[in-house]
Amino acid sequence: MTDFTLWDIVRNLLLAGRWTVVLSLIAFIGGAAVGLMLTLLRMGGLKPIRWSIRLYVDLFQGTPLLMQLFLAYFGAAALGFDVSAWTAASVALTLFTSAFLCDIWRGCVEAVPSGQWQASRVLGLDYLQSMRHVILPQALRLAVPPTVGFSVQVIKGTALASVIGFVELTKAGTMLNNAAFAPFTIFALVALGYFILCYPLSRYARHLEKKLYGAGIR
Repeated sequence: MTDFTLWDIVRNLLLAGRWTVVLSLIAFIGGAAVGLMLTLLRMGGLKPIRWSIRLYVDLFQGTPLLMQLFLAYFGAAALGFDVSAWTAASVALTLFTSAFLCDIWRGCVEAVPSGQWQASRVLGLDYLQSMRHVILPQALRLAVPPTVGFSVQVIKGTALASVIGFVELTKAGTMLNNAAFAPFTIFALVALGYFILCYPLSRYARHLEKKLYGAGIR
């Protein structure tokens, strides 16, 4: 057992926490880009395309993120691909995030009254023009609170990347505990780290809900 001061533990967790933040940003930005493309294709594509995207969404929503990480890391290695834990975690979390954002944003687009589509047609706008100038601005307003709220799930989901060896906050806490054997202190600090990252986003999502939908929403 190695002696660690409280500052040593905090410093190492802070250093590892930056990778939690970076992985969360990659997953969210990448997932948003893929999710937006899938949403547009799903809303206006041909029937086989819509079915394919629905299957994609159901697949990633219906299987544990842990299994997706295993497939991205160990599955790729079994097929002969040399994939780092960093790459596997980024890919798995991006695909996972895109499936949920696609469903969230599809629901927001469908929540725009059908009269808006009809009005767009009357004005002579095609599908893309209607989406860009009429539908998406209204859907975006509806989508902001659930999107911000889901970002909290993405941050917490990065903890699972520790099982494939990616050194982020949870993995660093486990490694420190193996060396210092101070589980209560170390994992309490790890939990505090996630709370510091997630709580402001949760509060911001709640604020947006009240601001956009009225004070009656809890």
